[in-house]
Amino acid sequence: MIFLTTLPLFWIMISASRGGHWGAWMPSSISAFEGTCVSIPCRFDFPDELRPAVVHGVWYFNSPYPKNYPPVVFKSRTQVVHESFQGRSRLLGDLGLRNCTLLLSSLSPELGGKYYFRGDLGGYNQYTFSEHSVLDIINTPNIVVPPEVVAGSEVEVSCMVPDNCPELRPELSWLGHEGLGEPAVLGRLREDEGTWVQVSLLHFVPTREANGHRLGCQASFPNTTLQFEGYADVKYPPVIVEMNASVEAIEGSHVSLLCGADSNPLPLLTWMRDGTVLREAVAESLFLDLEEVTPAEDGVYACLAENAYGQDNRTVGLSVMYAPRKPMVNGTMVAVEGETVSILCSTQSNPDPILTIFKEKQILATVIYESELQLELPAVTPEDDGEYWCVAENQYGQRATTFNLSVEFAPVILLESHCAAARDTVQCLCVVKSNPEPSVAFELPSRNVTVNETEREFVYSERSGLLLTSILTLRGQAQAPPRVICTAHNLYGTKSLELPFQGAHRLMWAKIGPVGAVVAFAILIAIVCYITQTRRKKNVTESPSFSAGDNPPVLFSSDFRISGAPEKYESERRLGSERRLLGLRGEPPELDLSYSHSDLGKRPTKDSYTLTEELAEYAEIRVK
Repeated sequence: MIFLTTLPLFWIMISASRGGHWGAWMPSSISAFEGTCVSIPCRFDFPDELRPAVVHGVWYFNSPYPKNYPPVVFKSRTQVVHESFQGRSRLLGDLGLRNCTLLLSSLSPELGGKYYFRGDLGGYNQYTFSEHSVLDIINTPNIVVPPEVVAGSEVEVSCMVPDNCPELRPELSWLGHEGLGEPAVLGRLREDEGTWVQVSLLHFVPTREANGHRLGCQASFPNTTLQFEGYADVKYPPVIVEMNASVEAIEGSHVSLLCGADSNPLPLLTWMRDGTVLREAVAESLFLDLEEVTPAEDGVYACLAENAYGQDNRTVGLSVMYAPRKPMVNGTMVAVEGETVSILCSTQSNPDPILTIFKEKQILATVIYESELQLELPAVTPEDDGEYWCVAENQYGQRATTFNLSVEFAPVILLESHCAAARDTVQCLCVVKSNPEPSVAFELPSRNVTVNETEREFVYSERSGLLLTSILTLRGQAQAPPRVICTAHNLYGTKSLELPFQGAHRLMWAKIGPVGAVVAFAILIAIVCYITQTRRKKNVTESPSFSAGDNPPVLFSSDFRISGAPEKYESERRLGSERRLLGLRGEPPELDLSYSHSDLGKRPTKDSYTLTEELAEYAEIRVK
């Protein structure tokens, strides 16, 4: 509604301002139809002590400063005006009464702009007022529709036209109002700044079918051909009528989201995500295209439709499906035997995957449609040491991650550890399982000698996984082999084991020595001769096992060294024996404890060196 004032503020200011200073009052804006006229109300004031005999005035167009030579609209002294205003401008007010009201007629669009008044009291008493009025030349009535039109509730639509031309008064009528209601004309109304308008009202109850109805207002001037029409649709806020349901898309595919709205005027459609504007346009519908979607674009998208009369919004969810990412493993990778180990395997995928942890093809833990899997190993043992796999899988792919669990424990000497003798050589094998790697030493308690693995001349070591294999090689064992104790040590403990000798029957000749072998050979011959003589006496027809001219077969250990055998043959047999004993690819380092007669001759105080003396001398040299 237009609110009327019986005493406009404009005139209150005029009355209160009389006497004292320079000042002017006029409407800040005023409008008029093209081809009609307009009266710009104006009042001004100046100091009372000036008391001029004659008061003159000048109206300027678009500039208040004479030095800029603005177009002169009206000038009381000379009546000389700019060509654009010739015959179009005259003063309605009396300058002596401080009334500077200006009348402009035959309005055309180029006359729209700012109008300034300058008071001229003679001499230096001239003043251009900064106050001005802006003239707007229009061609259509102004139809005002309420901000919100609700079906079933009465609304008021108004048609307003300016009425500031004293020579021409407008008349209003409605167009296209049939079926909506009868209009009511309120007549001429005064606005706050002293301007006038003609107002006509139309009341009706809208229905949904009335959406978009075209309604017009016509302003005509009697006794002229001037007619002005303005139309307004029945405006209403947007309603989103078309939108995607929830969307599922595979990573890398193209996605198109649609939002359509019904409103008048057309709405501003905006696609948003997490408060960020992705696309917007004034349209009935708007697509949001996403090329090669990624999991980062998974989420909720909102469409907002708004115009001057209201807004509406809806959301749609986009779910981007993709294969599991490479699993991440977070947990203890090193543990001491007996501790509890907790390992967490996690991944990202859509949908959630099946997670499985296994070791050596044995499933240890699994979970379905979860992004995390916890593996608990209470009281870990050395058997838990090794490589594990965490596998994540869904219908779009599979990814896996390997990780190693290291279980640390005290040394364990395995049962396959033993010693074996071949001719005059003894080799001892000590197999130790431990983590971290142990230090290994061989002790010969009967001879008070200890040899550790750092002494490469005697010991050969090789590590494979958790197993450490150490080999001690002793030569010159003409006597019975010594006792050998293997000791393994790391930061978690120490383990010792006396290594047993394997293949005792093969060690017989090594134990009895060369002299014993000759005696045994003589006894064997005597036994054979005795049996032969006995059979002959009993006249038993039997072929003798051998005759005096034959070379009798000699039973001996395959590892027994035959005196006088060629050195080449002996070396080959020795190498074959050691490899059979240890199953090694290469020959371990040896300690040669046998000496030739020439070597012994170089030692005048002793006929031979024992193993203990050899190692003792070696140890003495190392200490020095």
